[in-house]
This record gives sequence, structure tokens and C-alpha cells, in this order.
Amino acid sequence: MRKLAILSTDDLEEFFVYDHLFYPFLVKNNWECTEVSWRDDSVNWNEFDVVVIRSTWDYQEDPEKFIACLESIENSSAVLENSLQTVQWNISKDYLKALQSQGIEIVPTLWFSESNFAGLLAAFEDFDCSEIVIKPLVSANADHTYRLRKSDVVEQKDALQSVFATRPHMVQPFIQNIVNEGEYSLFYFNGQFSHCILKVPKNNDFRVQEEHGGQLRSVQADQAILEASEKVIRAIPEMPLYVRVDFVKHNNAFLLMEVELIEPSLYFNMDNDSPRRFAQAFLDKHGEG
Repeated sequence: MRKLAILSTDDLEEFFVYDHLFYPFLVKNNWECTEVSWRDDSVNWNEFDVVVIRSTWDYQEDPEKFIACLESIENSSAVLENSLQTVQWNISKDYLKALQSQGIEIVPTLWFSESNFAGLLAAFEDFDCSEIVIKPLVSANADHTYRLRKSDVVEQKDALQSVFATRPHMVQPFIQNIVNEGEYSLFYFNGQFSHCILKVPKNNDFRVQEEHGGQLRSVQADQAILEASEKVIRAIPEMPLYVRVDFVKHNNAFLLMEVELIEPSLYFNMDNDSPRRFAQAFLDKHGEG
């Protein structure tokens, strides 16, 4: 029996985790699945054949330590999925610039390396919008993500400058359709489409994560969004074991919000056959135990 480490974190009590749903399909094929915290410095990665990054949902608190952990895995005999190269490409959201340069439509974005009060105020005119969204380039779970009107920016000037003083961040117009319709997520395993869901924030919120009260439903992906997502898949530097692509519909176009290659929830609970598809994608790459 071969050994698979499921890279997680110390405390997931406040999160919704569905990775256990694919374990039985791998166990049946002689893989032993063990959840391991990326914060555990005592782990000997040579004891595992493969390490799959999954619910490391606090890595943004110490990205340097997280990358150091992945480097240790990469330097061991274990195979890391997704690879260190993929994580390094994806860990900062400015990868969106590279995708935009390849003709992929993203939500209009301004990029800042440090706090810029004048730049935030100007963003409302630049985007011709009444609300903006600010988020760090390295983030997860909507941490330090703000939806603001111009009056909010003025009132929260000191707090915003404190949060973003030395933290690179991005500013985008708030797309109303996030609230009206929701955010689409499409899932691919080994480059093959698996399933699609729609995430809608709770009333008076804009964050779609379940932890923030977002509501999820499985939807049929139409040809337009499949074409948009597959264009993104082809633009990723190397083919990952898994990828989640997030879109919002705006003016009849699907705008890319994020490409999740590090630790996205794959929402195996939303499609009964998706755990088996994921396990098969894994077995196609790494074989039976």
C-alpha cells in the first residue's frame, strides 16, 4: 500500500471540508490517506509517495513558512500536487496580469504595492463605479477583503492604510452581479471538466464562501462559460492535478475572478460523482498502490 499525505492545517473546526469524500476511492486502490498539517515541522515527507495540498486555509498568515514547507516536500522523495512551481505562480494574484496579457478577460483591476489613499479615491472615477473591492494579492477566505463606497474609504482611511501599508493589493469595481446572480466555479481534474457550482452571498454581504454564509447550488455549465474556462486552463503554465476557475457574469461576458491552484475547496459535496473523478485523475497520474 502506497502512502498519500493530505496537506491540511492544525484547526479546521470553523471550515467546511469535503476531502474525505474521495478517500474511499483511493483506499480501494491501495492508497493510505493521512491528513498532515503543513505547520508540523516534525513530518518526514520521505515517508509519503505523494503529498496533495488541500485545506491549508491559513497559509496566507505566513506565506514564507508555507512555501518553505512545500520546498521541503519538493526536495523529498514525495511528489507534490499541485507542484511548487504551480503554487509559486499562483500564490500572488498578479498572475491575473499574465492571463490578461494572453487575451483572457478579467475583472478590471488596479494594482498597488502599498497603501495609496489617493489611488483608492481615484479608482471610483477610473472604473466609473460607486463601490470598489480591495483585496491583498496573497489572501484566502476573503481575509482583508473590503467592499467600500467613497465615503467608506474616507471614513476608514487610517484602518485601510494600516492594513495595506506594506501589503500589495488589488482594487476592482464591485460587480453587482455577484449579488444578483452569484459567482460561478468550475472544477477540472487533470485538465478534464468535472462540475460547476454557483455561489451566492447571504443578504447584505458580498463574500460567497460558506464560512461567510454563502449559499451553493450545482448548475449546468453552458458553452460560453466552458469556452471561457478552458481558455484559462490552456493558459496555465503547467497542467495541475486540480484547478478551480471562478467567474462573474458582467455585460453578457464571463470575467475571470480567480484561478485557484493551491487549496481551493473542490466542493465534492455538490456533485456525487466528483470524488470518484478526482480519485481517478489522481490514479491516472500516480497509479494504484
